[in-house]
Amino acid sequence: MKLSELCIKNSSFLESRDDYRNARIILLGVPLDITSSFRTGSREAPQAVRAASQGLEDYSPRLDRDLGECAVYDAGDLLLPLGNLQACLNRIGQACRLIADDGKIPFMLGGEHLITLPAVQAMAEFFPGLAVLQFDAHADLRDDYLGESLSHATVLRRICEVVGDNNVYQFGIRSGTRDEFQYGHAHTNFYPFEAARTLRSCLPDLKERPVYVTLDIDILDPAYAPGTGAPEPGGIQPAEVFEVLTVLQELQVVGLDIVELAPVYDASGITAMLVAKMTREGLLALSRAALPARP
Repeated sequence: MKLSELCIKNSSFLESRDDYRNARIILLGVPLDITSSFRTGSREAPQAVRAASQGLEDYSPRLDRDLGECAVYDAGDLLLPLGNLQACLNRIGQACRLIADDGKIPFMLGGEHLITLPAVQAMAEFFPGLAVLQFDAHADLRDDYLGESLSHATVLRRICEVVGDNNVYQFGIRSGTRDEFQYGHAHTNFYPFEAARTLRSCLPDLKERPVYVTLDIDILDPAYAPGTGAPEPGGIQPAEVFEVLTVLQELQVVGLDIVELAPVYDASGITAMLVAKMTREGLLALSRAALPARP
C-alpha cells in the first residue's frame, strides 16, 4: 500500500513540495483525539497549522535557511477510523513504516500525544538503539489511566517498554503524580522544569544515536500557548523551544512529532501560529541533520 492511499490532502504547509519521491521529510497530519482526558479538540490541529503557516515567511533568520531549499512533502492527514483506537494506532504505525522504508523522515502533526507510541514502535524496528526525547509539561508515565493502558497519559510509560527506560529522555516536565516523578527519577533520563540547557548537557550521549523527538505544545507556558488540551502554568517561553529545535541539527533525528494543539481554545490563533513556526524551524533543522545508517 502507498502512503497516499492512507491520507487525504486538502491543503499543504507553506512551501512543501508535491514530490514524494525526492522529499527527505514527510509532513503528516494525524488527527487522533480519542483519549484526551481534559479538553478535546486536537484533531483540528493539522489543518489549523497549515492555515496559520500561510502567514509565515519561508526564511528562518535563526537557521539562515529557506524552506524552499528543503525537500519536504506534505502528505496530508491520515484517514483514521476514529471509533477504533487500536485500528487508528495500527494505521499510524503503518504510515510511519512506509515512510521509513522509503528512507525518509516522518514529521507528524497531532493530534493527541498517543500518536507517538506507534511511531516509536515503527522507528525502533528500523533503528536499533533508538533514543526518544520528550519535551512536555506532563510526565505521561502512568501505567494506566482510569483503567486504560493506552492513553495520552500513559504514552511515555508504553514507550519505555518499547525502547527501554534508559533510552527515554524527558525534558521540561512540571506536572504528574508522585509515582510518575518517582518513576522518572528512578528509571528514565529525567530533567524537570528545563529543556534547552539540559538537552545540551545530553548531547555527548545522543550524537551518535538515532533519535525520535516528541514535542507536546503544553511544555510552553499557557500565556504563550493557550490552545491546548491540558494547559499547565509555569512553562517555558517560545525562545527556549526554538533553541531546542535548533539543537536538533546536531542529532541524527529519524522522526519528530508536535502534539496536543487544540485550536478551539485559542480564538486569537496565536497557538496555531506558534506551532506553525515551530514546524517550519523543525523542518529546517531536520533538513540539516545527519541520518544514521540503517542496519
